[in-house]
This record gives sequence, C-alpha cells and structure tokens, in this order.
Amino acid sequence: MDSKDPLVSEFAAEASRASDVERPGDLIEIAGRIKWFDVSKGFGFIVPDQGGADVLLHVTVLRRDGFQTAPEGARIVVEAHQRARGYQAFRVVSLDESTAIHPAQLPAPRTHAQVVAVGGFEIAVVKWFNRVKGFGFVTRGEGTEDIFVHMETLRKYGIIDLKPGDSLLVRFGPVSKGLMAAEVRPLETRLPTSH
Repeated sequence: MDSKDPLVSEFAAEASRASDVERPGDLIEIAGRIKWFDVSKGFGFIVPDQGGADVLLHVTVLRRDGFQTAPEGARIVVEAHQRARGYQAFRVVSLDESTAIHPAQLPAPRTHAQVVAVGGFEIAVVKWFNRVKGFGFVTRGEGTEDIFVHMETLRKYGIIDLKPGDSLLVRFGPVSKGLMAAEVRPLETRLPTSH
C-alpha cells in the first residue's frame, strides 16, 4: 500500500485505536519484511512471506516491544490479528535489521520531476516544511531562489522531519517550476575535502 493512498489515514486511525486494546485471542504469527515505515505518520506496512495483503504495523506496537523504527527491507516476525481492513501487528516477536536497505540505496523519489544536481553541497535553512503534505522549502539566504524539498528525498537520506530554522546541506538542480533538492545531508555531516 502506498503512503499516499487515501485509505492510509483510516488505517492510521484504526491502528491508533487498536494499539492499546487487550491481547486478542485470534493471534497468528506472520513473518515478512518491512515494506515501508514512517515514524512521523506513526505506522507502516509488512509484506508477509506467505503472500496476501500487507500487515499494518503501528509505532506504539513497535515501541512497546522495544524498537524505535522499522527500516525498509528489515525482516520481521509479528503476532497479528484480523481487523476490519486486514491484519494488524499486535506484538513484534523479532526484528532483524541486517537485511534493511540503507536510505541511500532506496529508489529515486517518486516525485513528478526528476532533478539532476548541479554543483556541490550548499548550506540552506528551512523556511517551512509540512510532513502531512510531504514537502517544503529551504533557502540559501536573502535574494536567492527557494529550493523545493520533497519528503521522499529526505527519507532517502535518512532525515525524517524538518523544522523552520533547521540548517542542512543541499545539492539541487533546476526543474520546470524552479529549484529542487536532489540530495540532502544533516549539517553535522562532514563532507570529504580534496587535497
């Protein structure tokens, strides 16, 4: 299931309501891999090994069982129960991150515009960013054109959220409507220097 699917908000609401319920009697064990997980949205999905519909995984379940996040591609075993929209994880039995995909190895962002970076990294400051909409803008300073930043670009490089005033390193390029970030790094990242 895509994170932009209109049913996602319904899944999130259902997961939130069900995360604090008593242990259901109809639990089954399901093994699979993490399809995607977004801490800011509070949930993600598991692709079961035996096929069938994705299994909803809520952040409260993950944290209750001692995990902070579930990286894409990680192997997971959960106890799950049937809900109105399909199976939902009730308990994480195990999570093996050794098979997880590093954010830099994720496929290119699925935005409508493909951007090719021109030049090196530059320091930019977040003007605004909306996690729900999945995008925002950064600036290199007064008199410069704003740079569009998409959530999928942030995820690819391991950044889960931006707040106004945050600084980061950005490589960007032109697209039909202006400038767009192609790569982002936290400002603390040390870039290699040439000698």
